[in-house]
Amino acid sequence: MVFECQKSPYKREFVSKVVSCSPCQIERLVQGKKEKVPAFEVLLEDTVFFPEGGGQPDDRGLLNGISVLQVKRRGKDAIHILQESLDVGALATGVIDWERRWDHMQQHSGQHLITAIADALFGFKTTSWWLGETVSHIELDTVNVSDVQLKAIESQVNEKIREAVAVEVKVYEGDAIPDQVRSRGLPDDHVGPVRVVSILGVDSNTCCGTHVSNLSHLQFIKLLYAEKGKKNKTNLFFICGNRVLDYINRSLDRERQLTKILKNGPEDHVDLANKLQASVKLSQKTLQTLMKELAVVQAEKIKTEKLKFAIVHRKDGDADYVSALISELASEDITLLVTVGEDNNGQMTLIGQEEVVSSLGPKICSRLAGKGAGKGKRFQAKVTQLNPSSRQEAETILREHFQ
Repeated sequence: MVFECQKSPYKREFVSKVVSCSPCQIERLVQGKKEKVPAFEVLLEDTVFFPEGGGQPDDRGLLNGISVLQVKRRGKDAIHILQESLDVGALATGVIDWERRWDHMQQHSGQHLITAIADALFGFKTTSWWLGETVSHIELDTVNVSDVQLKAIESQVNEKIREAVAVEVKVYEGDAIPDQVRSRGLPDDHVGPVRVVSILGVDSNTCCGTHVSNLSHLQFIKLLYAEKGKKNKTNLFFICGNRVLDYINRSLDRERQLTKILKNGPEDHVDLANKLQASVKLSQKTLQTLMKELAVVQAEKIKTEKLKFAIVHRKDGDADYVSALISELASEDITLLVTVGEDNNGQMTLIGQEEVVSSLGPKICSRLAGKGAGKGKRFQAKVTQLNPSSRQEAETILREHFQ
């Protein structure tokens, strides 16, 4: 079946009779967790809501003021998922989310154009594509796409947009499809005639999606980058239409923020960022050296005191500090608890005799609200409570054990 959404993709509102309405369950996020919630499957005589298919997500909007949560195709039918029921036989007024629809039309038509030009220029066949929320990508049957090829494809697709090439849709019976029409095959449950979307003089392709009527409606296509995909394929990432303007606006916002922070012009951002990164690396190296030296001093102090157990906490400590401290005390017969990090985000390490570590490690970990495990003479954990009170409780556990 060819739906009204495919015949009239620019249509935003419609009225249709409710054919059936039956209860169902759908999976939704409820307070961050996936749960099955009750809903209704609504079938209309016809619809302007596009059901998910051909790599294009479904439409959203309202039916009689009720939010349409999902639209899926089942054979020749488009099933609308609502949280409330509609009366069978009644007329339903539908209003689609036009911003979402228009975006999908631009990205899908853009994909057809990129696919056609990539094939025409370099013989790169499209094996699949994905329409993402902010960026989409096409999987090309090639190991690599060079920067030169990327620029050539981008230049050609935007030339076609400037030429305002028309896009036409025709419907054929399965055995009447012209030989020159590209197709990656029809869904197993496809029923009825086949739609062919043609960019005149450029490409013809079987497709169920919604498309612009003229390439000028794409405004512009930007090929962002290409990266290695699966099985010797390449993923080509792109945006077109309104997404290009959104991308530029976000880039300009970041540029203005960086100009304010770095206190230099955009043309100097990369150079200054490289200098700052080099400075940070040098500072980190210096800090690591100092922390190791500090660990040695702390270890010597513990050795001098000849304690049965010792507790060391450093808010600014890191893994190198912990390792250096443990290494310096390796020859000592002592139980050592080292904690590093912020009050609500830190780490603990307990070192000592195996029986002591296996007994006290879980208890201390629990008091510090952590998750970890012990092996032999060491117990390590990530902890979320390193405030003075919690650390005092951990010390009490150790002190009571060695009394």
